[in-house]
Amino acid sequence: MAEIARLADTFRAHLVLIAGDVFDTENPPARAEELYYRALCLLAREGRHVVVIAGNHDQPERLAAAAPLAARHRIHVLGRPRAEPPSGPGVLASGPSYLHLRGPDWPYTAAVLALPYPSEARLGAPPAAWAAREGEQQEAYAGLVGALWRELAAGCLPGAVNLAVSHLYVRGGLTSASERFLSVGGAYAVDPGAFPSGLQYIALGHLHRPQEVRGACAPCRYSGSPLAYSFSEAGQAKSVVLVEAAPGLPARCEEAVLDAGRPLACWRATGGFAEALAWCREGRDPAAWIDLEVHSPAPLTREQENALRELRPEIVNLRVVLTGSPGAAGARAVDYASLPLDELFARFYRRQTGGGEPDPELVGVFLELAGAAEGEEAPDATG
Repeated sequence: MAEIARLADTFRAHLVLIAGDVFDTENPPARAEELYYRALCLLAREGRHVVVIAGNHDQPERLAAAAPLAARHRIHVLGRPRAEPPSGPGVLASGPSYLHLRGPDWPYTAAVLALPYPSEARLGAPPAAWAAREGEQQEAYAGLVGALWRELAAGCLPGAVNLAVSHLYVRGGLTSASERFLSVGGAYAVDPGAFPSGLQYIALGHLHRPQEVRGACAPCRYSGSPLAYSFSEAGQAKSVVLVEAAPGLPARCEEAVLDAGRPLACWRATGGFAEALAWCREGRDPAAWIDLEVHSPAPLTREQENALRELRPEIVNLRVVLTGSPGAAGARAVDYASLPLDELFARFYRRQTGGGEPDPELVGVFLELAGAAEGEEAPDATG
């Protein structure tokens, strides 16, 4: 966050747009909230305006609880669609989901159409609207969001820089495995043609991969997450979008790559433990978090695993692919129904621990518990 704030200072940004998913959970810990408020203080220094909207991971009312206080510091927080932001310094006018902003050294006024995550519940749609089949459901949702954007178009201002910020999935966007499929795609997809004309730039949140969305009326981008959240994002350059806009003209956009945070590396040691050990000793990918997969004819010993982790504490995941095992290519399918319960448990344990062998005492405890559970499910007829 300090790096992003420095970029805002370096490029003398007038306005910062935060397009939702401030937190990863609706009930964030106090430590996360403290980091959020510190970040807002950094972003809003020098009289800069900041607009924050809620994403699908955020609890709308909790995110916007401090909005009246934040507005005094030129920080504008909207939790739900059609929310009316509190007035404060630099707010020329406001209404449901829009703001007209001006700073002391701004060459133009900014009109910001702000649409927080528009789920059917947050839109207040009647439950009957979502009882239809998938195709009809998609059409109903697209109609609701399209109508909302048409409402918001009234917030555009002639002679101003007209901007939109929203948290939603626009059709054509590329997803990553780290996104929770709560509302990505399906009935929640929105056509890029739904945005109102007259905008200079559209800022989007929801997808973690930085990318441009084609087909909209103005330059339209997902800034992406500032950090990688799963190894599916290994190799992605994280960034923020710098936007230069003037009334009536398409905005000019430039990505500023972020250096803070560790990169992610996926290692596939098909040469076995010796190859993985050599990579660790040579200091490969020195700053990265590592997802390590070792191909081996036998499970790694505890000593081998410890040797790898002592050399590279950055190993987050360590998996062993047993060559010639049921998971290997070309192996015959296993009839799991025919295997005894202790062997099923041992296979499960190996998979969960990356090839480790369960202690016989642990297997015995599992079999005892499994037998007790079976007895509960099928009690004696006389009992």
